[in-house]
Amino acid sequence: AASTVCRRASVVKGFHRFCVAEDYTESNPAAGLPLPKTPERLPDVLSIDQVQRLFEALEGQEGGPAAVRNRAMLEVLYGCGLRVSELCGLDRSDVVLDQGYLLVLGKGGKQRISPISGAAATALADYLENARPQLCKPYAKPTDAVFLNARGGRLTRQSVFKVVARAGLAIGVDNLHPHTLRHSFATHMLQGGADLRVIQDILGHSDISTTQVYTHVDRSHLREEYLHAHPRA
Repeated sequence: AASTVCRRASVVKGFHRFCVAEDYTESNPAAGLPLPKTPERLPDVLSIDQVQRLFEALEGQEGGPAAVRNRAMLEVLYGCGLRVSELCGLDRSDVVLDQGYLLVLGKGGKQRISPISGAAATALADYLENARPQLCKPYAKPTDAVFLNARGGRLTRQSVFKVVARAGLAIGVDNLHPHTLRHSFATHMLQGGADLRVIQDILGHSDISTTQVYTHVDRSHLREEYLHAHPRA
């Protein structure tokens, strides 16, 4: 694939740049190495109807505290647009529900504020009050983690993957990934009229070009913005 060629060529280029910088060699033979153009790949997203059905399928499910935890996880992933690593890394001190936000530690150790309200806040509050205490085990090493596994330890990324994939199967979506919920969050925010810069801040993107991919997912939003903003449209 073109992306694989680009990745490996980047390694070769970086190695030779290092060699020149450290005076191991005098020239960089990879400087002119051409890179193939990678095709634009749009993210997978759920429709709003699919999201509604996803959470409707979770309602009334038996399973004790684990079921309450799973619903809270899915609500937070979609409601806040978190990466799975950010979800697993949440500590109780990062949750400020009375003021409606989470403190999220993102890529590169950068901390950001993620708003939380509505169904996500309600599900998270229910989990913290009623289900998390039941998941705490007296024999487990104490942890401040928000989401716990059955042994009372911090939930792993792999466990979250399994929970999300299982929830997707309930609505006929194969291999549903946590990042698909993040993509869906951003796309639905854009459809709802949110500013792209705001979405960038919430997602924790360092570059606006990363966020702009969502404008390609929902081109109808671009047309609406054009008709609304252009004086001669």
